Amino acid sequence: MITVPGFEGRRVAVFGLGRSGLTAARALRAGGADPVLWDDSLSSRLQAEAEGFAVEDLSRADWSDFAALILSPGAPLTHPSPHWTVQMAKDAGVRVMGDIELFARAVSALAEVERPKVIAITGTNGKSTTTALIGWVLRQAGRTVHVGGNIGIGVLALPEPTPDAIYVIEVSSYQLDLTSRFGPDVAVLTNISPDHLDRHGGMAGYVAAKRRIFQEQPPGGVAVIGVDDPYSQGVARGLDAFVPVTVAAPDSDDEWTPRVDDMDGVGLRAGWLMDGDERVADLSTAVSLPGRHNAQNAACAYAAVRAVGLSRDEAVRGLLTFPGLAHRMEPVARLGRVVFINDSKATNTDAAKQALASYPRVWWIAGGRAKDGGIADLFPLFGRVAHAYLIGEAADAFAAEIDDAAPVSLCGDIASAVAAAAHDAADWAEANDEDAVVLLSPAAASFDQYPDFEARGEAFRAAVLGLGAAPPVIEDAGA
Repeated sequence: MITVPGFEGRRVAVFGLGRSGLTAARALRAGGADPVLWDDSLSSRLQAEAEGFAVEDLSRADWSDFAALILSPGAPLTHPSPHWTVQMAKDAGVRVMGDIELFARAVSALAEVERPKVIAITGTNGKSTTTALIGWVLRQAGRTVHVGGNIGIGVLALPEPTPDAIYVIEVSSYQLDLTSRFGPDVAVLTNISPDHLDRHGGMAGYVAAKRRIFQEQPPGGVAVIGVDDPYSQGVARGLDAFVPVTVAAPDSDDEWTPRVDDMDGVGLRAGWLMDGDERVADLSTAVSLPGRHNAQNAACAYAAVRAVGLSRDEAVRGLLTFPGLAHRMEPVARLGRVVFINDSKATNTDAAKQALASYPRVWWIAGGRAKDGGIADLFPLFGRVAHAYLIGEAADAFAAEIDDAAPVSLCGDIASAVAAAAHDAADWAEANDEDAVVLLSPAAASFDQYPDFEARGEAFRAAVLGLGAAPPVIEDAGA
């Protein structure tokens, strides 16, 4: 656990006792603070009491006595309206922050020679894979690495800082909104597309939240930006220097150049990862990184690890041995000539677009709780859909949008969709003597049927294995 100094002997309000909130309370207490906790959930309050924390209804508290409010990223800071704790804090002149800001304050309190390196990753899509990939590459190179934040465990639950350590932190737009001093040595923005607009008051607010990852970088800090979308390009133009990442140029292009400014960068050409104009890795051999979107993840990861001192060979060796991340284009099993891919993390159309574009033909399982705009953006890829199997609240709406572009079955739940897709894909594979791909890439949130995308992905895995499919054999990736 990381100890948070600066609040010794002072009361600190903590609202929201999920992964980040309870961990923040522990870190504050370890640093000498007197945290006062509250959550709408009785079970969460009981857990906090069992750990000896003061649990107090913050709606009745004396806010003039608090040094800060530590807010769960799940509670709205500004939109659609500020959470009631935020309003009470502001009325009392109390600072509002989150666990990432506490981490930043803990690191900045160290003497400069004692500080670890920090790599932070954000973006609409790809940030979890890029975070895990950076952590993997660094570990394979023998570095001391701690991975957390919006992925895995809360950032304050990571080990205490040491000068040789590198923290690899995934940060969401919600978490970035709660920062003021967070200044990673390497900041990575994978991409930006419309998402969470209700929480940021529109696209401008969402982009501004993502931009915060760069605002407090130290002298010599490195900004890595995927520049294949206009929003990220706008962020890049506001910086004095950055490493551009692009995979948008067609593979047939003879020349590869960054899309923003005339600067050397990292990108993709004819399947090769390029460092400037030099080929460094054949990404077609990285079996856990299929598709152009994963090429972007690999390019961002490559730029980030090079920025903290890895050699080109160390970086490439790690990229090509990455075993992949659950629920992100994850091959979960094979049944005869049918391969099953779990992309449950694709909760919006931009992510699903990348998955559909990775295969020439798919038996597609989609649906859930639809995001604004439905799946209209996927229309150019419907020709790749051999058959769509629709689930959840969005099934009827998605069927209407697909219309006659592909055959559609309304399946309701994942188990029914998997059974139908597996049967149809197997028939096609046998008739054509080719492999067939059953792809779960929902293009929708999971909350109509599951608590999160992980639970949805595990339901898909269970249904697939229930058919008798064999999990993939994981070979030793080496050191």
